[in-house]
Amino acid sequence: MVKISKFPKIGQFREVVKEVQFMSAYCGKDDLGNAIYDHSLPKPTLKFKGTVKLHGTNAGVGYNPTDGLWVQSRTNIIEVGKDNAGFAFFVEGHKQSFLDLFTEIRNENIGKIGENDDVIIFGEWAGEGIQKGVAITGIPKSFFIFDVKIRPEDETVDPYYIKSSYLSDTDNRIYNIEDYLSFEIEIDFNMPEKSQNKLVEITQAVEELCPVGKAFGVEGVGEGVVWSCNYNDSKLRFKVKGEKHSVTKVKKLASVDTEKLANIEEFVEYAVTEARLYQGLNEIFPDGVLVNNKIGEYLKWVMSDIIAEETDTMTDNGLSPKDVGKYVSNKAKRFFFEQYNDLSS
Repeated sequence: MVKISKFPKIGQFREVVKEVQFMSAYCGKDDLGNAIYDHSLPKPTLKFKGTVKLHGTNAGVGYNPTDGLWVQSRTNIIEVGKDNAGFAFFVEGHKQSFLDLFTEIRNENIGKIGENDDVIIFGEWAGEGIQKGVAITGIPKSFFIFDVKIRPEDETVDPYYIKSSYLSDTDNRIYNIEDYLSFEIEIDFNMPEKSQNKLVEITQAVEELCPVGKAFGVEGVGEGVVWSCNYNDSKLRFKVKGEKHSVTKVKKLASVDTEKLANIEEFVEYAVTEARLYQGLNEIFPDGVLVNNKIGEYLKWVMSDIIAEETDTMTDNGLSPKDVGKYVSNKAKRFFFEQYNDLSS
């Protein structure tokens, strides 16, 4: 029996930041199976690729030798007569094209995909009549591939994603999103805010003139950009929408004051010294025994000491405790765990 394989919800930039911070601190499990984290480890700098986010409807086509071909929306198996914006009808009329794509996937991945594994091609079904207010509503309904998922027959093995950039059949209105304008950005997750202005700049350009619409000779508004990166055997994704497509102000990525960010970096380097950090350890742990669950007290002491002694420096640089608090805590937290791990080893 065919089971839907849902494409994961694409979250916000802040969610990927948190995910990377936890992934980079993960060190395995202890003898009881509990996760071990080392928050003193530096965060990675990762290269993300951005592709144009199309304002259509999520769609997928799956295949395995037992069940044959099936069609799905984001939440349901669909078929002609029980359709989603006509996508099942489109697949029915182009069945051989999709079967050829599945053959191509297996030929490109010989020995990597099990004979009875599910293969699902994901994409955006977009074009005339599906959504409103964007450039691509001026083109005929088309399928834009953006990913391929393998769901192993062995259910103890996690599903995974494989390269999809070579898949298309333009004669039958099956396109690949990577054939259009794409973007790259390196994000330093030790201070990810540095990347926000570039992300906003790219998003605004796409919103002003959709690159995919333009490729079809239609000028108009684009929706935004989807960013992705492979890290530690996981695929990280986040989306940045333009203002016209943000459901709430929270989902619209804000620009940052780069001069202020530079001032914060300089202040943290100046104020959060090893001497101050060691002094905090001596104040909170006078017996020299670091206790993990008292890290909150330690971070509070460091910040209070900085406010007491460096308020004038903050003021001279146009900063407040709220501006620097997160960055002070991050540096103090890394230092704490460095010392904690050294004493525990």
